[in-house]
Order: sequence, then C-alpha cells, then structure tokens
Amino acid sequence: MSYQLKDLQNLLYRLITAPSGVAEGLGGEHALPAGGLSALVDGDQRLSAEARVDIYANMYFYRLLEGLKEDYPATLAVLGEANFHNLVTAYLIEHRPREPSVAAAGKFLPDFLREHPLRANFPFVADLAMLERAVTEVFCAADAGLLEAAEMNALQAEQWGAVKMRRIPASAILRAEWRAAEVLRAVEAKRDWSPPRRERNRILVWRRNSRVSYREIGSNEAAALAMLARTTKFARVCEVLARGLAPDDAPQAIRDTFARWLAEGLVTRAFSSKQDRPSR
Repeated sequence: MSYQLKDLQNLLYRLITAPSGVAEGLGGEHALPAGGLSALVDGDQRLSAEARVDIYANMYFYRLLEGLKEDYPATLAVLGEANFHNLVTAYLIEHRPREPSVAAAGKFLPDFLREHPLRANFPFVADLAMLERAVTEVFCAADAGLLEAAEMNALQAEQWGAVKMRRIPASAILRAEWRAAEVLRAVEAKRDWSPPRRERNRILVWRRNSRVSYREIGSNEAAALAMLARTTKFARVCEVLARGLAPDDAPQAIRDTFARWLAEGLVTRAFSSKQDRPSR
C-alpha cells in the first residue's frame, strides 16, 4: 500500500488519540504497509517506531490535561489532582477533541460530570464546571459596541421606550442548582472553599474589555437579559423588570438595574436599518 501524507497524518492521529494507547491502536489498523509502523516511522536501537509515537501520545494527553486544568481551576481544586486526572482520562476517551484549538477540548466536561460517579461526593461540581466553562467561552466571544449612558441621556424621555437594544455577545445566563459561584470566588481569592448550599439560582457571566465577571441575578433580571439575547425595545425590557413589583417601586428598580447594565457594559444598541442610526 502506498501511503500519502494525508493517510499518514490520519494514522498518527488515530494512534496518538487511541484510548488504550498506541499498541492497542495498532492492533486495530488493518491497512498498514509491509513492515508495519516501522515502514512509516523511523526507529532505532533506543526507541522503536511504536515507542516514538507513544511519546507523542503521552505529550498529547498531558497537554490536554494541563489545558483543562487552566480552564477548570476550581473544579481541579475541589476534586483534587488524582480525581481530576482520572476524570480527564475518562472524558477524553468519550470526547476526543475535534477542533484545532485546545480551548475547545473541555466544552463537554460539565455535561460529562452530570453523569459521573464523582457527583456522589461532589454533587455541585457539574454546576461549578458549567460556570468555569462559561467564563472561558465568554472570554473568547466577539466584541460589540456598547450602549453608553450618554447616548441614552441625549434622548428625550419619551424616546427611551422605542430604543432597540440587545445583550452583548460576550455574555451568558446560567441556570444552576447549587450556589457554585461561591466556590469559584473562594478559589479565585485563594481562600478555603466550602461546599455550597443547594438552591436554584441564575448566574450572569459577561466580559468588558478583557475582564470576565459573574454574579447571581434575580428572576426578573434573568428574564429581561434572556429576552435581550435578541433585539428588543427598551419598553418591553421595562415590563419584564417590573413584574411583581409595586407600582411605586418599579420605576426606581428599573432605573437602578439599567444603570448597572450600562456601567457593566452589558448592552449594545441595535439598529434595524441605516436610517435608524444616528447621524454623525
């Protein structure tokens, strides 16, 4: 059989990512040339062709392991080195990376943890990993021009309701069953962490410039921000923020929440056409 470069690349990928190692991976290859792997990869008296490829397989695993430690530092702190190592080993067997970037390797880890035996001792760990994954994804999300307070203040009060806006791409709203943000804050601050209480909560994660922040939010704010995943008029946002509030309390609550969004850089103004855009 004549091996082309693409064939060799595919073979090496299969061997390097073989769940049980290069030797077992070779056992499943039925189209190798005469001489086997040695005909494709040089070996010598010190290292055989198989041993050389095995070095790359180990490097591949440990590079992914280190990358996942960087993406999930709190999950690592909670589980400990040995548990985390075994978790990643099992995870990569089921979820081989399919994308060029190492950053994508851990995107299924939170879901994997929801069915993992480690949850028996760490029932909150899947929510913690979900939060850490959101931090990574938000950090890598696209930029957007922000809606500034000065832009709103330049409008007449009666014009505010018609302003179209949406949440910035670098943001996410999470549904959690545990107060996992408390654990992440403790780990980030290098404090001792305690198992969080089980309580349904919503967590907002967003980025302004290069800094990712997160905080727990109430149901009205969560609903309004979820609605802002698509272009929405400010009047509709106000209706959601005012749900369940006394008429006398709603205006101030809306002002406070919207002022906070502007200060945090959470919203961008949306224009449906060039005619909607302000003239320069």
